[in-house]
Amino acid sequence: MTIYLFPDNTVLCNFASVDALPLLEKVLEGRGRWVEAIAFEAHRSARVLPALARIPLEGWLGEPIEVSEPHDVEQIERVRRAVFGGRADEPLRHLGEAQTCHVIQRWPEFEGSLWLSDDREALRFARHAGIPTRDTTDLVGEAVTGGYVQRRDGYLLLQLMRVAGRHVRLPSHQARL
Repeated sequence: MTIYLFPDNTVLCNFASVDALPLLEKVLEGRGRWVEAIAFEAHRSARVLPALARIPLEGWLGEPIEVSEPHDVEQIERVRRAVFGGRADEPLRHLGEAQTCHVIQRWPEFEGSLWLSDDREALRFARHAGIPTRDTTDLVGEAVTGGYVQRRDGYLLLQLMRVAGRHVRLPSHQARL
């Protein structure tokens, strides 16, 4: 059984903000996936971070996973509103989070997959629901462990993300990465 890694738009934007999407691709090791709502969010974010437009062309997250069965759509909408605070007048707000959690929790082919996000409240829900999670800092740490980047350069990437206005967790020292 393959364990997939589902980055949300915050993670994609973090890496795109410092031109490090190729590093994220390496860390995902061909196991990256995304749901249609996250693909749409990334498409919209590409107006500000153009590097995001390359993801569908390069294909390293695969085709967006479509959720169309009425039962799935109803469950996702319930979670989007009740858990993530989505509103009827903003139907796309928190849809990516709800779709991702649903697919990981309910679709057997994605059982045990990880959700990659920097949204603290969403991560708290996911952990409580038993969904394994990682954030951008964890992924940069995995890049260091995998030999894709030196520790000091990984730490610098996180600092540059912060300078770019991204809200990533920053360890107190590069040795903690």
